[in-house]
Amino acid sequence: MTDTKIAVIGGSGIYDIDGLQDAQWTTVQTPWGAPSDALLTGRLGGVDMVFLPRHGRGHVHSPTTVPYRANIDALKRLGCTDVVAVSACGSLRETMAPGDFVIVDQFIDRTFAREKSFFGTGCVAHVSVAHPTCPRLSAACLQAAGDTGVTTHDGGTYLAMEGPQFSTLAESRMYRDSWGADVIGMTNMPEAKLAREAELCYASVAMITDYDSWHPDHGEVDVTQIIATLQKNATHARALVAALPALLGGARTPCSYGCDRALEHAIMTGPDARDPDLLARLDAVAGRVL
Repeated sequence: MTDTKIAVIGGSGIYDIDGLQDAQWTTVQTPWGAPSDALLTGRLGGVDMVFLPRHGRGHVHSPTTVPYRANIDALKRLGCTDVVAVSACGSLRETMAPGDFVIVDQFIDRTFAREKSFFGTGCVAHVSVAHPTCPRLSAACLQAAGDTGVTTHDGGTYLAMEGPQFSTLAESRMYRDSWGADVIGMTNMPEAKLAREAELCYASVAMITDYDSWHPDHGEVDVTQIIATLQKNATHARALVAALPALLGGARTPCSYGCDRALEHAIMTGPDARDPDLLARLDAVAGRVL
């Protein structure tokens, strides 16, 4: 049994955690470069918490330039056990309206300009992301979201696009009609894949801000509309985060879904053929198995 340490990765509109005790911004160095920003550490409800602003304070990183590997490494290096990603998204479903939350359980990764793995030449590993989010952690997020009063959908497929431009109408229709995606965003990939490689439980809370461009009654995405909805969503998101310590508890048993053992049989490269320099960079992410 270990101590729970909850990490919250805040997306657009979420830049801190309310009520955090002993709060301090901590600079973390990683072998993958600097994270998006310093990390806010403290305790909430008797449970250790870490907050990371995905885009940096002031929103300085685009979805493509977010240092995803450094972010996940920093969370692992600080001893985090559970990662809750909060993100602004567009909706591809009439029933998932702006202001609603979706507890994502699947992804379609359409990003192409980002480093997507900690592993590579000199240490090859293949983890399963068939089920890319942790059902236990997602269930806690579902309950916490529901308790805030916000309309919350249990399950949904998140289409991760490269951005930073929004979708064309043709793309939006394809993602919705042909591919079966439910929400669209720009930041949960490769974040979810890297969290799995780092053996971290990961849950995704999508905060819907708009109907993307497919909806015949709403037209193209308007940034002013998104910001207005973001501000409303942020209140519910903060309440969700505040409820997590009580739901997850301070003591943590091994994940019943195996998220914290994802590397158990994943590394393919034999010990004698492994690159020492890469192994050194993997000290936090894969130290348990290496």
